[in-house]
Amino acid sequence: MELRILRYFLEVANELSFTRAADKIHITQPTLSRQIAQLEAELGKKLYTRENYGIKLTEEGLLLRKRAEEIIELEQKTLSELSGSDDNIHGTIYIGAGETAGIRHICKILRDLRTKFPDITYRMISADSEDVTDKLDKGLIDFGLFVGRANLDKYNCVNLPDSESDRWGVIVRVDDELAGRKSISPEDLRGRELLFSHQAKAQGEFSGWLGFPFSELNVAGTHNLAYNASVMVRCGLGILITIEGIINHNELVFIPLRPEIKAKLILAWKKEAVLSKAAKKFLELLRSSSIQTL
Repeated sequence: MELRILRYFLEVANELSFTRAADKIHITQPTLSRQIAQLEAELGKKLYTRENYGIKLTEEGLLLRKRAEEIIELEQKTLSELSGSDDNIHGTIYIGAGETAGIRHICKILRDLRTKFPDITYRMISADSEDVTDKLDKGLIDFGLFVGRANLDKYNCVNLPDSESDRWGVIVRVDDELAGRKSISPEDLRGRELLFSHQAKAQGEFSGWLGFPFSELNVAGTHNLAYNASVMVRCGLGILITIEGIINHNELVFIPLRPEIKAKLILAWKKEAVLSKAAKKFLELLRSSSIQTL
């Protein structure tokens, strides 16, 4: 399976049209159709079906598109890692991160790094812990930033410094009866419709804090994007349990939990990973800052 043919397939998958895809990659439509037919023959799978106004990917086609994107991204990452020299370090650092205002520490490191090595670039990928873990394991990212509990036994890890913005709390509408509170206790959450991130709910961040079984809470829904969750709150779907600083909106109010809970921010990378020169420089700066190696 050639990378060139995978790129052809991705154009077809993105355009859902052989004609438009052929125009974009500057080959004839019959040539493109023949290349994709040969790919199907090689795989022994049908990758698409024809529709009235284009094509539709089969389940196998959808899977190949996902894998092809990962393969092409990994190729680009590898080429970036192998380029440059000791005197002229450049390349891209890939970081997957959960949503947290605590990412400011990572931003400071990246700013200082680019001051010393202006040819180094970075790519920040927002994702939940499952996606970050998947990308780390596949070598698609160099580092993963995890918020809260996570099983990181197979990674090298460092704790990022605590900050006030790592506090857990609730976000409510300004007209909610809780909006004037200075803090929120476990009893305040009883009977209320609650919204959790999928990660926080799955990992039981609050089992010890509650003082009663998590199952007694009324979890109305979960999310993996904070912005969408804020819309859910504004629409009256429930109270959002989240970390301070992720959502700022004048129709909403953040109230910290009491007793206080802070989310640990952990940066991880694969053990025995062969890091690029750019990633090594990032790690050197990170280790020289105020962090704790786990």
